[in-house]
Amino acid sequence: MSEAEFDFAIFGSTPLAHLLAGLLAGSHGRRVLLVGESQARYRLPRGIDLSVGPITRPESWALLGQLVPETSRIIGRIAGRGGLSHTDPIFFAQGGPESEALSHMRHMAQGFGIAAEPVSPSLLGEGRAGMVLRDALRINRPVLEAGFDKWLGQASVVRVLAQKVTIAPDGQVEILAAGVAHSARQAVLADDDAVMAWLPLRQWPPLLRRLRFASILTTPTQPLAASIMLELNSGIFLTRQSEGGIAAFGPGDLAEFSARVQALLGRDRQVEQAGQTGYQALVTLDGAPALGRASGTGADVIAGLGPMGAFVAPALARWMAGKASATEAAWFESRLVNRTDTSGPVADHVPELIGLPA
Repeated sequence: MSEAEFDFAIFGSTPLAHLLAGLLAGSHGRRVLLVGESQARYRLPRGIDLSVGPITRPESWALLGQLVPETSRIIGRIAGRGGLSHTDPIFFAQGGPESEALSHMRHMAQGFGIAAEPVSPSLLGEGRAGMVLRDALRINRPVLEAGFDKWLGQASVVRVLAQKVTIAPDGQVEILAAGVAHSARQAVLADDDAVMAWLPLRQWPPLLRRLRFASILTTPTQPLAASIMLELNSGIFLTRQSEGGIAAFGPGDLAEFSARVQALLGRDRQVEQAGQTGYQALVTLDGAPALGRASGTGADVIAGLGPMGAFVAPALARWMAGKASATEAAWFESRLVNRTDTSGPVADHVPELIGLPA
């Protein structure tokens, strides 16, 4: 490959991908090509960005505690006050193991300064336990995406839509976009769609699995107990929409997902679907994030960060630029995509209904 035009080609459409591209260029002086477009405006929700998550590892709570203020300031510069909102999400579970995991998460959150309180069973239904995480932050994706154009332009990030992508075994990449060829020293596949679309099969990590997911939007109905709810057993998110409907997304094909959502909402609730879609997403076998070069030398993969992904972007940019703190580097290096059982204990919560070992 000839001398590359760019240091990094970031593939992805999520806030994490856009933040990573802008930070590598604007804060670390790298030449960055962003391959992908924004997604919040034209499809049903497939993800959510929160300053909390269903995590059990204390080092992950500690990392979030350090990064949330920094990420919030960055988002404020990009999108103003409308880029973030405060919310009190509820995580809930039913059954012994999942309820134990929920209790552990609550104690972890409390230990790192988050007001995590039990939820009255009357709000959740018989046999369910829950916790509310007070004053969490949620990214408003449409508002943030509207600010990305100016911010990325100021950082000299070049944006394209790819027609053809060729990733070499050493991670270098050639991109054909609008009939023009571009090259970069390192491909970074920053969301599930990018990994599934562009990662060569010879570089596919054994740690990753593709699963069927679904997203459903309902017509206006009775409000949820909180604007954001997550059932740990299934990994299904329920979110209240501004017009009064409910958006749900999570693992499963459309038929089983629809039945599960109806069960979560309650048989007495009148629910009509306004839209639905099925898609594929990635999960890791141990529930922990997967980061770094596939096969140890190939494209960089970013997967499994869950709702906290965008809030990790500043540290991830530092790590990729070789400027991470010792604590940040240790967190990322223990969660490499090619890790083995001897790499150290990083396993986290795995929803029981996705059919993978915990």
